[in-house]
Formats: sequence, structure tokens, C-alpha cells
Amino acid sequence: MPTEVALALDRAYREERTQLLATLTRQVGGDLGLAEDAVQDAFASAAADWPRRGVPDRPGAWLTVAARRRAVDRLRRDQTRSAHQLALARMEDLVHHDPDIDDTVGVSGPGLTDDRLRLIFTCCHPALGMEARLALTLRSLGGLEVPELARAFLTSEAAMYKRLNRAKRKIVAAGIAYRVPAQHRLPERLADVLRVIYLIFNEGHTATSGPDLVRAELCDEAIRLARLVVRLLPSHAEAAGLLALLLLTDARRSARIGPDGRPVSLDDQDRTRWDAAELTEGIVTLDRAALRREPGPFQLQAAIAALHAQAPSFDDTDWEQIALLYAELERIEPSPVVTINRAIAVAQLEGPRAGLALLATLLDDERLEAYQPLHAARAELLFRGGDFEGSSAAYRRAIELTDNDLNRAALEHRAADRLPTFGSNPPE
Repeated sequence: MPTEVALALDRAYREERTQLLATLTRQVGGDLGLAEDAVQDAFASAAADWPRRGVPDRPGAWLTVAARRRAVDRLRRDQTRSAHQLALARMEDLVHHDPDIDDTVGVSGPGLTDDRLRLIFTCCHPALGMEARLALTLRSLGGLEVPELARAFLTSEAAMYKRLNRAKRKIVAAGIAYRVPAQHRLPERLADVLRVIYLIFNEGHTATSGPDLVRAELCDEAIRLARLVVRLLPSHAEAAGLLALLLLTDARRSARIGPDGRPVSLDDQDRTRWDAAELTEGIVTLDRAALRREPGPFQLQAAIAALHAQAPSFDDTDWEQIALLYAELERIEPSPVVTINRAIAVAQLEGPRAGLALLATLLDDERLEAYQPLHAARAELLFRGGDFEGSSAAYRRAIELTDNDLNRAALEHRAADRLPTFGSNPPE
């Protein structure tokens, strides 16, 4: 395939696919699986046709017509369902008369924004399991191919195909409507969408298992999805807060990995390696969100990240303000990770014993006995407090619970460096 055609196909896939899939899903009656197959068929046709006939002037319009025709072909092969018969009649009319396609400007129409919102809310519907939401969002909105998804979720391609197909079938079987929720339901449903994007980023930022510390493609896709939501819902403060949080966190990416490939803790990072453009955009985005005076968990986390970003050094960080923000976050959205982070901030202000006192409130919860961040935080604060034996035991437990290879190696190195006898006195 000529290079210019390959580049045009790649650009069309990145720029046109999500909108095309969103619109076609609406036009075929909300059947995401059928629409995705038709879109894939359209790109396959482009890969065969464009090298022979040249790249069309309006690739998006060409792909839209091709996808509609492929959808008609698929609907004609299966008219057993009444919904397919209705969709076929609608699609045949569109194939002969394309009201959303202007040959001079490509794909257009007033419902395009709504189509993308419909797709987002469908992929993140609470009736689907969280893993299905994550995979479906990355596939449909992020455009990740199944092999990429399989690597991201550390599973086989066959298993990922099955997961995606089950999710698409459930959308049809459960009658999940392809629509934006009613205004009174929008806040709770949008919270589901933002949580899915947040979890995608978290898995990219610190991979839970495997050989890599960071999965850059997941971080990039989460930020892209957050930008899309902000563009579609510009007045929603928490959506902007999430985007700000992701940008401010991702800005530290290059400084988080040392020359040996191991993670570098925040206190040891070279701040000159932080991405200044991302930091600036994150702070500006957060400031705009704050103007709406509708604070929420993502905005609070973004404010904490902004304080870290603006501090000249770890020791010069405004720990008092960070501790207050974590206390407020703990009040409105309590979780073990918030308590742990608050404990670390309080320890910076009042000493390790104060931080350990906060962590002690989590130790009686049996559900957290295998929660790695709790043991890692205790190991650090026990060391600072001079309890080397307790710190050693906590480090061992944290290491035992760490699935990510690089994180485990970093903990082992940190423990051995701080506790000279750590490697020579394994537990009985």
C-alpha cells in the first residue's frame, strides 16, 4: 500500500471512526455490534479501494456511505428480528438519500454531538460489568484493536473477543437505550462515565501487574476521552476536573521512571522533567472548573495535584493545604486510598506517629488486609518513626502483595537500602 494511502487511512481511523460509529449505531437502532462490524467493513473496503482509485477528497463522507451500505448488507442477511426490519428500511432510505452528508464539507449534521454522547453513555452503562465498560469504551471510543485490548487487560485475544461480544449482546438483550440520559439522571450517569475514564487512566499510570510500570496508550486514551467529554459537555465542572487531574498527573510521567526502569517516588523525582505544557493546561482547566463553584472529588484531587505541580520541591510542598483537601475528599467520598494519602500528608506536617494513627483506623478492616498501598505506606512511616522491625515486616507484606514486577523491585530496593538487615533476615 502506498505510504500516502496508509497515512490517509490511519488519519481517517483516528479522526472519523468514533463519530461514524456513534452515528451509525443510532441509525441502525442502537445495535452497537452491527454498527461496529459495518464500520470495520467500510475501512476494509477503503484499504482495498483507495490504493487503486486514490484517496477521496472527503474520506469521512466516503466511509459514511460505505458503512451504511455494509450495514444494509448485514441487515438484509438477518431480518429475523423486527428491530432489524425497521433498521433496514431506515438504512435503505439513507443509502439512497444521505441527509447528513455534504459533498463539499464531509459529514455534518446537528445530531453529531448527541451521537457521541449516546455512544459514551451506552459503553459506560451501569448494567454492564465494570470490566465490560472499560473494554467497550476503549474499543468503541478509543479505537483500540482487540490485540491491543488483550495486552492492556493481560488476557488472550479470544477471551477479549468474547468479553466484547457479551457486552454488545447484553446491550441488545437488556434493551439498553441508545440515548443521552434525561436531564435529572445526567449527573449520576455522567459520574459512571467519568469513573470509567479515571480507571482507564489509573491502569495506564500504574499497571497493576505485568512487566511495565506505565501503559502509555491507556493514559493517552483516557486523556483523549476526557477531552471529548469536556468538549461535548463544556459546562460540567467535574468533567473538567477529571481532565485537569489526568493532565497534572500525566505530566510527571517521564520523571516517574529511572534509568534502571524502576519507579521513582515523588520525593526523588527530577521536576525539570515534568511536562510544562501539560501542567499549564491542567491548571488552566482546573481554574475554569473552579469558576463554576460546583466542587467535586475530581476537582479536589486535581487541586492536590496542582499543589504538587507548583511546589519547587517535595519538602516545600504546601502539605497543610494538601492535608485539608484530603480531609474534605475523605468527607465527601471516603475510601482507603484517600485515608492513606491523607495520612502521608499529615505525617509531613505532624510527624510519622500522626500519620500512623490515621492508618491504624484501616488496620481492623479485614477487607484491607491484602491492600498493598496500606502496607507500603505503613512501611514508610514506621521507618521514619524508627520502628525498623515493624517497617521491615510491613515492607515484606507490601512486596508480597505487589503484582507489578517493577514496583516490586523498587520496594525491595527501597527496603534493602533503608534497612541494611532486610535481605538477611527473612521471616521464619
